[in-house]
Amino acid sequence: MNIPSTLKTVARSALLGSFALGALGTVAALAQEAAPAVAAAAPAAPAFTVDKGDTTWMMISTVLVLLMTIPGLALFYGGLVRTKNMLSVLMQVFTITSVVMIIWVFYGYSLAFTPGNAFVGGLSKMFLSGVNVSTLSETFSKGVAIPELVFVVFQMTFACITPALIVGAFAERVKFSALILFVILWVTVIYFPIAHMVWFWGGPSAYADPSGLIFSFGAIDFAGGTVVHINAGIAGLVGALMIGKRIGYKKDIMAPHSMTLTMVGASLLWVGWFGFNAGSNLEANAYAVLAMINTFVATAAAAVTWIVLESLLRGKASMLGAVSGAVTGLVAVTPAAGFAGPMGAIVLGIVATFVCYFFVSVVKNTFDYDDSLDVFGVHCIGGIIGALGTGILVNPALGGAGIVDYSTADFAAGYAGTATQLLAQGKGVLVTLLWSGIGSAILYKIVDLIIGLRPTADAEREGLDLTAHGEAAYHS
Repeated sequence: MNIPSTLKTVARSALLGSFALGALGTVAALAQEAAPAVAAAAPAAPAFTVDKGDTTWMMISTVLVLLMTIPGLALFYGGLVRTKNMLSVLMQVFTITSVVMIIWVFYGYSLAFTPGNAFVGGLSKMFLSGVNVSTLSETFSKGVAIPELVFVVFQMTFACITPALIVGAFAERVKFSALILFVILWVTVIYFPIAHMVWFWGGPSAYADPSGLIFSFGAIDFAGGTVVHINAGIAGLVGALMIGKRIGYKKDIMAPHSMTLTMVGASLLWVGWFGFNAGSNLEANAYAVLAMINTFVATAAAAVTWIVLESLLRGKASMLGAVSGAVTGLVAVTPAAGFAGPMGAIVLGIVATFVCYFFVSVVKNTFDYDDSLDVFGVHCIGGIIGALGTGILVNPALGGAGIVDYSTADFAAGYAGTATQLLAQGKGVLVTLLWSGIGSAILYKIVDLIIGLRPTADAEREGLDLTAHGEAAYHS
């Protein structure tokens, strides 16, 4: 943010970038040197209004996103693998969550949400330097703020779940130590820069300040279609290809060992996703409610669509299909949650399900890659459909909320046109695919050279629960 020339120094607590299509901006407290007695008093820093309701909602949303990861994602993935690998998946997701939390407060938050360049932030808030109970972060509304610490922890949960999603692509065949090293490198080199590119800007009070690369394209992503789902999905596919297929793939029975736990996990994901999507509004207002209803109806529409497709094409509807559809809807609506209207969200859920079903049932079999739990087919493809669809459904003529023009005095919402917005969305998707796809391949290779990505064949056959952790999920 540009500081007026009459201010001679700034306080330790200053500038914070924003998130989710842009939101966050300036920090409230700016300290000044005393002006010379003969000079006029320097203008005061802009005052921010902090509402306890917004703060409360953001704290609740943060806990809901954690619920998505542990236990939600852990149980969802765990139920889908074989019994001998159940505990290993739980351990992977739980450990990733814990490790990334520490990395986030050490340097991740600073790299994602402070000024730097178009690709990544700086280290001015390393170890949360200057972040305390008095510093604030601006929301999407000019002059409205939340405590910076609540934004720190909210975004921390996003950083935790994203690498945990990758696990499903090569479940049952990766070394625990190699995975954790990969995640440490991946969030540093891939996630933090992508989050900065998509969500960093100056905030409503400093809209002209430099922003992240993808934000500067005019691309919009309400809650993480690019940052979370495309990012993790393409990294998962690259990992699955580089690690190789599971021993016995398409020969041995590899059916989910507990659809009960998978259904419980999927349900927890749906509940937690309200924090993910509605929380990304940063304020407890009508736009948060819009994101909430869209998270309801897009998910329901996608689940019903998958059930109908299976009934027509396979003769029976499965529980696995129902939850796959629900997750597809959640993924697709994520970038559109606060932008599309409810009817548009339903259409988005239906369209995404058709495309993802095709990738999961046809494309994966045609190209014969072992994406264990369909991370690419659901998260990456669903994220792409959602990101592109957002560019269409945000149009007020289609019931969308429009895109706020923060350069105008009244913050009017408008729409640049389908071609213009789709181009911006497409550029954002392409940058994410290239950055994460190429970067992830390099990181997998580095980890493979240092530790080795895959356990021995004997260890894989016996199961990672016992060979990697010395314990089992179940005892008969």
